[in-house]
Formats: sequence, C-alpha cells, structure tokens
Amino acid sequence: MSTPTRPERKYIYDNMTTDSRRWDGFKPRDGDIIISTPPKCGTTWTQMICALLIFQKTKFERRLSDYTPWLDMPAKPIEEILGIYEAQTHRRFIKTHTPLDGVPYFENVTYLFVARDPRDAFISMGNHRKNMRPEMLAAMLRTAQARNIPLQAPASDAKAAFRNWISASGIPTQGQPLELNVLHHAQTFWEFRHLPNIHLLHYNDMKADLEGQMRRIAIAAGITVDAVLWPELVAAASFEQMKEHADTLAPASIGPQPWRDNAAFFNKGEHGQWQGILGDEELALYRQIMDTRLQPELAQWLERGWNG
Repeated sequence: MSTPTRPERKYIYDNMTTDSRRWDGFKPRDGDIIISTPPKCGTTWTQMICALLIFQKTKFERRLSDYTPWLDMPAKPIEEILGIYEAQTHRRFIKTHTPLDGVPYFENVTYLFVARDPRDAFISMGNHRKNMRPEMLAAMLRTAQARNIPLQAPASDAKAAFRNWISASGIPTQGQPLELNVLHHAQTFWEFRHLPNIHLLHYNDMKADLEGQMRRIAIAAGITVDAVLWPELVAAASFEQMKEHADTLAPASIGPQPWRDNAAFFNKGEHGQWQGILGDEELALYRQIMDTRLQPELAQWLERGWNG
C-alpha cells in the first residue's frame, strides 16, 4: 500500500486524558502552530519557546497554559477551549498529545513534533504522576468513568509498567485501554517529515543547543527576532529559568493547583534517567520492539536526536 501524499485522520484517540474528537470544531487560521508531542517529551518547553518567539518578551500577563490550553483534554467543555482560541488575536499555538493520524491536517498550519528517548519519557511520566495532587487524579478518574473509558489496573512496579507501556501499539483498539505511545506517535510524523509545514524536534537537541533549536523553530514558523533579543529569550527558555518560574509555567489543566510541587513538574530533564531502573528483561524487550517496529533511522533518531 502506497503512503498517502498528505497526513490523514485515521483514528479517534480516546483515553483518560485525551479525546481527539474535540478537534472536530477547530477552525484553523493562517500561521497557527500545532505542538504535538508524546507526554513528557518537551511539551511545555516547546510551548514556552513559541510564546517567547511570538510575544518577543519574557514576562507574560497570564499563565502559559492560559495562552495555549490542551485542546484534546476533556477536563473542560470543548466550547470553552475553542472560545479561548477563537478570541485570541495573537498568533495561536495549540497543545496536543494526539499523533498526526488523529488530528486534522491543514496546509496553512505549522506542526511541531517533539520526540525523546522513549525510556526517558517513561521514567519522566512516572515522576510526573507522583507529583499529581490526589484531587487531580480523582477528577481525571471521574471524568474517565463518566465517559466510559476502559481503565487498566496499575502495574505492580516500574519494570512491569514499562513492559506494558512499550508493548502497547499506541493505536486505538475498540474497548481496550489506550496508552499514548512514543513509537507510534513518532512514526505518524516521520513519514511526512518531507512536508514543508511539518518539523521534527528532539529533546536531546534542545538540551544540547537551545538557541540553535529555537532558531530552527523561528525559521519553521516564519518568525523574525531582532538579534538584540535572542540572548534574553534563550535564557528565559532554559530549563533552570523555567523551573524557577514554575508557578506560572507549569500547566494547570484541572483546577488551580494540580501539582504537589510546581517546580517538580520540571523535574530533571536528563538523558539516561532509565539507567539503573530498567532491567535486562525490559531493555531486551525494548530493543526487540524498536528493531521490529521502526525503521533503523527512526529508531536511532528517537534515542539520540538529529545531532546524536
């Protein structure tokens, strides 16, 4: 079967945190930026970079998530979220964790996909869940139950959870719990990386050369930045500065205080966090799945980035 010339919306992604049908009423504008990432792969970081490039200042009047709410998350009525975006007069940048085969494709929109070593993304998600306040988890569970979302009992430990997570296809299956999957998400963008409005970024490259990657994003989005502003904007996008300003930068999708510690939302951002946590069995399974599901070039890029 030949690859389509442009992305197609094939699946409905419907789990505890995502309902991709919420895109049905979205009306694009020329220049919109859709930030599509698997969870814990640099979503908030990329949102911050877009905000800095669009507004070209380092202090904002509102929380970052107020400018760029997570469109797919069914915590608030979709009419409210679409109303926020419709009322915006600045260039819009929209957050989603849905793969490219679950969101609409528009030629007049810029798509930014951000990847990370799947093993690090998994470990980061574990830390992320530990930082959630019980009230947030309870609200998410109530919403999922009201929507009849199938839920999976938590695994007994991190190793078992990783085996379940990496083995999941990431493709929606009727009646089965859905785990958003780094591998499948990456595949949906990789095959269309040749299109002029689809751009692939990597967490490792952002860590190693933040200014270079910010300039890449600016070029991709057609944004011009005065040379005098670059040092200030790059400094504001650094991991350390974002952690310092976590009270306004950590996302607040459910309630005013979803996290036990806002600064802990920006935990470490390190490469290789999985070492010493995942065992031989998990790493052997991981390598088998990477080798059988992904093209070698994509598998290598997922682990290392463009400059790895």
